[in-house]
Amino acid sequence: MSAAAHPGSGHPHYLSGLDLMGRKVVVVGGGSVAQRRLPNLLAAGAQVHVVALEPTPAVESFGGITLHHRAYADGDLDGAWYAMACTDDPEVNAAVVAEAERRHTFCVRADDARFGTAVTPASGRHRDIQFGVLAGGDHKLSAALRAAISTALADGDLRVDEPPHPPGVALVGGGPGDPDLITVRGLRLLMAADVVVADRLAPPELLAALGPQVEIIDAAKVPYGRAMKQEAINDVLVAKATEGKFVVRFKGGDPYVYGRGFEELQACVAAGVPVTVVPGIASPISVPSAAGIPVTHRGVTHEVVIVSGHVAPDHPDSLTDWSALARLRGTVVLMMAVERVEKFAQALLSGGRAADTPVAMIENGSLPTQRVLRTDLAHAAQTAQSEGLRPPAIVVIGDVAGFTDAEDVLAFA
Repeated sequence: MSAAAHPGSGHPHYLSGLDLMGRKVVVVGGGSVAQRRLPNLLAAGAQVHVVALEPTPAVESFGGITLHHRAYADGDLDGAWYAMACTDDPEVNAAVVAEAERRHTFCVRADDARFGTAVTPASGRHRDIQFGVLAGGDHKLSAALRAAISTALADGDLRVDEPPHPPGVALVGGGPGDPDLITVRGLRLLMAADVVVADRLAPPELLAALGPQVEIIDAAKVPYGRAMKQEAINDVLVAKATEGKFVVRFKGGDPYVYGRGFEELQACVAAGVPVTVVPGIASPISVPSAAGIPVTHRGVTHEVVIVSGHVAPDHPDSLTDWSALARLRGTVVLMMAVERVEKFAQALLSGGRAADTPVAMIENGSLPTQRVLRTDLAHAAQTAQSEGLRPPAIVVIGDVAGFTDAEDVLAFA
């Protein structure tokens, strides 16, 4: 029976998971549909061949595929285990399905699923679980159901009994503060933790969502106040993992951007503890963005320098060449600088940076309590003091700090 003569509409499909590791998959077409299918095919380890006369720039530059920059020709499915007809030409798609039928190769037809021999489900992932939804060809319904399942799994409304995570340590970046800005992988590992060693800037809402069985250890480092020593943090990570626990070291921002994450990795490696690093959305980039400030902009700045403000410019431990920094024309982003704004501003002014250089100071970036103070380099210290700037705050210095076009839009959002 041919698919053309006996369309698949009206009967149920047989759900199955395909092992495509190392196996040839042919995608005919290089438009947006093909572009959406490529990541999952590559993640499954398939050897993906794309045949497209006019691929989009995204498809053309997609790493890991073999691109045949031409029209489809009969014989292109030779050796294929799976095929997808994704062109905008129904006749070409029909020809691909027909060849697949002759070769006994399952084939998805994107423009009209009824005439293919396979359909692509709306698929999702929760931790190590994959799931797919088929809704009789109703793509909007299947996508809506997938979203509902994903949300229920993430929120814990739909619970799945899973085996415990193997012992070890994960260094997880929680992002700039908004709990929605943690990465998918970071959230997945956090929810699997037996022990969480948390920084002060790690999103507290995510900690509140953990079950009562999870041990939470406060490793807060309060600016200019109390702090858990780094050696003690290293020791507790190793000790808990050695007890057979899965430990998440939960930080604000990114573990490797002034987070001392590499020191923690070194401690784990030295103790023979398995460790993984999950990057986070770093605050020196994302906090200005949340305030409507791009740290780079075409024709304005070609460099961004991120500087730690934990020691003053004249401190013997300072590793920053402030005179060289002052001569740069781009963006300077200061972290941990609230108590020393005057000294940093003076160092830049003394090095030749213009007094009217725009400055933006962003307090509690990405949170509902976010506050943005606008001034210039000559008045930065005065503004910080008079307005009571408090950590956590990011200081942005440079022409981009004067951009205000996005302020009203972001405030409304």
